[in-house]
Amino acid sequence: MTLIEFRWVDILDILVVSAAIYYLLVWLQGTRAIALIRGIAVVILLYLTGKVLGLSTINWILEKLGTIILVVIVIVFQPELRRALERLGRERILVRLGLVDTSRGSWFVRHILRAVEQLAEVKYGALIVLERNTGLSEFLESGVKLDAIITSDLIVSVFSQKSPLHDGAVIIQGDRVTAAGCLLPLSDTRLLDRRLGTRHRAAVGMSEQTDALVMVVSEKTGIISIAENGYLSRHISKEMLEEKLFDLYRVKPIMKGWFRPRKGAKKA
Repeated sequence: MTLIEFRWVDILDILVVSAAIYYLLVWLQGTRAIALIRGIAVVILLYLTGKVLGLSTINWILEKLGTIILVVIVIVFQPELRRALERLGRERILVRLGLVDTSRGSWFVRHILRAVEQLAEVKYGALIVLERNTGLSEFLESGVKLDAIITSDLIVSVFSQKSPLHDGAVIIQGDRVTAAGCLLPLSDTRLLDRRLGTRHRAAVGMSEQTDALVMVVSEKTGIISIAENGYLSRHISKEMLEEKLFDLYRVKPIMKGWFRPRKGAKKA
C-alpha cells in the first residue's frame, strides 16, 4: 500500500480551484445562467441514467450531440463569458500591476460632484457613466456626440426636463462629456428591487457589461445611487460619492468638505 505524497503546491491548487468555484457561483447568482446550468445538469443526469440502465439509443444520441451541445453552451453563455474576460483586464487589476496611470486632475471631478448635488436637490432624474478601461464606443453611437469639457452647468442642463436628451445617459471619458442621450443595456438580474425604474436597471446593466462606474439620481426622491460591477448601492451620501470619485481618479480633495449643500438650498 503506497502513501500519497501531499505537497504544499497541492494545497495551493485546491484553494485556487475552491475560490474559483465560489466566485463563479457568486457571479452566476441571480442571472439567467442558473436556469441554463440546471438544464445542462438534467441532460447529464439523463446520460448517466442511460449508462446505468443500458439505454443505448439515448446514449448514442447524447454522444453524437455532445460536440454540438458544447458549441451551443459557448453561444448561449457568450455575454457572461465576455463579461468575465473583461473583468480580468479591468483597470483595477492593471493598476495594481502598475500598467495603468490613473493620475488625473481633480477639477473635473469637482464639476461632476457639483452637478450630482444640484440634480439631487431639484430631483432631476440623471444617469452618468464614467468610463474606465473598457471602451464604450458601441454605447456612444446610440446618443448625441458632444465632446465638450466637463462643467456642472452642462451636465445639469442635459438632464433638465426641457432637454430632449434628459431620458438617456451621459457618458464621460476622461475630462470630457463625450455623448448624451445614450441608450444603456437593461439588467435582467432578479436581485434588483422591483420598485426601481428603468434608470437603475440600465445603470446595473451597464456595470454588468463594462467596468464603468454609473451614477444614478432618482427623479422621484433625489436619492443618489452607484452601480459598479453589477451591484447597485443606494442612498449614497455626498461625502461617500466624493470619496468614491476621488479614489477612482486617484486624487485627493483640495478642500475637505467642499462638497456641501449651498446655504439656503433644500435638502433632497
